[in-house]
Amino acid sequence: MTPEYYKEYYHLERSNWWFRARLEILKSQIQIMFPHKNDLNILNIGVATGATSQMLEKFGKVKSIEYDEICFNFVKEKLQIDIEQGTILDIQFPENSFDLVCAFDVVEHVQNDQLAVKEMIRVCKSNGMVFVTVPAFMDLWSKHDEINYHFKRYTSKTLLPLFDLNSGNILYHSYFNTILFLPIYLVRWISNKFPKLFKRDGSGSDHSMFELGFLNKVLYQIFYAENILLKRLVKLPFGVSFMLSFKKK
Repeated sequence: MTPEYYKEYYHLERSNWWFRARLEILKSQIQIMFPHKNDLNILNIGVATGATSQMLEKFGKVKSIEYDEICFNFVKEKLQIDIEQGTILDIQFPENSFDLVCAFDVVEHVQNDQLAVKEMIRVCKSNGMVFVTVPAFMDLWSKHDEINYHFKRYTSKTLLPLFDLNSGNILYHSYFNTILFLPIYLVRWISNKFPKLFKRDGSGSDHSMFELGFLNKVLYQIFYAENILLKRLVKLPFGVSFMLSFKKK
């Protein structure tokens, strides 16, 4: 993140339609992975301002990692969560330490994504789960990706091969934020071609354009409606984001 973005991000994670709907979708997926569990040992990597870690506390004890020093210090002061500064490329825990290892929109921030996935699998316990989300489709690349320091956006064909099937099995994968894919694609295409047409407040992320008021509520309901299918493990064919759950042997 840019230095001015992390303070905005704290508010966005708790009020913006995209973050709120995504959080509910992630929670539903974990409930499917670990039904009736609330004693898991969980690692959450790249926690930003901590909303995902707070959600994960419903399922057990959560250790959080954040790479960005400014963001780490902000969260450590702001929230009462167990957080350390660290990187997904060199996780400072021994093998087989966690029942659930999460990285929600983190892998795209590092060039060596193969190492990032390998590290997650390493610290995951046998029969434990690795759960990741990433932004999808390079055609959606925009100023938003640049502000967030992304290296790439993924498809199923580029993310799935990072997971060594000798180490475990991919249990479920799907695109999501599918219903809004076309309008988001059009907005990003137009904003790339004609950047002056769109007012970007604060750091200039896409979230700043559609963050408040009635539209925020409508977009939340549209995005969250997909959870009806995702909870049934239906694989959506395209979307703005992509999720994957992997069970370690």
